Amino acid sequence: METHDPKKGISWIPNRTSLQDSQPAPNKPNSSESRESECNIVAVGKRRDGGMRYWCLRHKADATAKYGTKAEACRASHLPPIDELEILSLRLEDYPGGVALWGAVPPVYDTTLNPLDRGIHVHARRATSEAKEIDQTFRAVRLLDNRLPSQGVLVSELDAIYYMVSAVFSCEMKYVVCSFCDYPHLDRDWFSVHPHHRHLCAGCGNLFRDTRIAVGNPICGVQDLWNQEARVQHPSNRILEIRQSEFPGGIQIWGSNPAFIWTSPKNEAEGIHVHAYEDGTSLPQLDDTYAQVIIDGVDLDPTMVRIAMAQSALPHLKERVLTLDCPSCGHVLFNTGELAFTPIAKHRCPQCSYQFAGGGRFRKTIANPIGGVLQRLAKEAPRERRQHDLGLLTETL
Repeated sequence: METHDPKKGISWIPNRTSLQDSQPAPNKPNSSESRESECNIVAVGKRRDGGMRYWCLRHKADATAKYGTKAEACRASHLPPIDELEILSLRLEDYPGGVALWGAVPPVYDTTLNPLDRGIHVHARRATSEAKEIDQTFRAVRLLDNRLPSQGVLVSELDAIYYMVSAVFSCEMKYVVCSFCDYPHLDRDWFSVHPHHRHLCAGCGNLFRDTRIAVGNPICGVQDLWNQEARVQHPSNRILEIRQSEFPGGIQIWGSNPAFIWTSPKNEAEGIHVHAYEDGTSLPQLDDTYAQVIIDGVDLDPTMVRIAMAQSALPHLKERVLTLDCPSCGHVLFNTGELAFTPIAKHRCPQCSYQFAGGGRFRKTIANPIGGVLQRLAKEAPRERRQHDLGLLTETL
């Protein structure tokens, strides 16, 4: 059932939690007949080659097979919906000490044994001076507040993850709804970093045009309803210098990214966020954001870490982000701006202007030195560094 706020003109569909997730559904039948019966596939128009396009209305995903024929099951049929038990209902006025919500992805460096962290990370305090009552990651959060619709507003994990990606790469975002079915639109993967005005609706599978070139994200509608003012992060004034041997429980490293909801009177810190564990307990001994982080003599660059974190959430960049040294002068390249999310075939050294191919599995690549830095760091780790994969579906042209 769709709900609508006539004052703001913003629609919300509470069951948006049927959007994609990477984990396989337990006890999911494997037969094609079972998968097809669960999908609700309809024809939604012609392709450029004359074949038909098909869309699954149940799983909100493409169901077009080769040569424009109807697939047995859509590409998201194996992905489970978000269960009600995985949704946090959060009443904002219950936490006058401050609430903060971020898109959470796995750390760029992880030597702990903690489970994969992805979704919406929530901090909530009853009072500014008190410890966090909530410090946890959820697959979805239902926001409740007297400034929001009475039934609340639901934010899914993919909304939060791609909000983080678009924010890190400074892409303009806005609230977009399908002109055919009013379904709130989320731009994912390639589309989350390339503003555009022609969108493919996940709700009905139709192509529609919006009024302005931007990246669509339902979180922008939450901010509009809640009248969240534009904020900037303030650089942290903390410096951390440690050795991994001091924390046998492991270390986790993230780049900071702006919270999409922030109600605390304190400033939000920008830098490198570190968790460090002296043992295998669930609570880290270090849990803070730092302007400079030096581990085992290795100095981490906050910009490289932050960009690497966003790059890890873009499936179309998988295995394309490499550590590249100029073959002529040895300068280590670091692609920023649009080149941080746009792979290229030829790289030009900013030091000596030598042009060279990136190498690797793919012809077009992106340079980020942090991969090599973290490999050096892993040599001193008390246990093997873990490699995480979000498993998000690729969405490209």
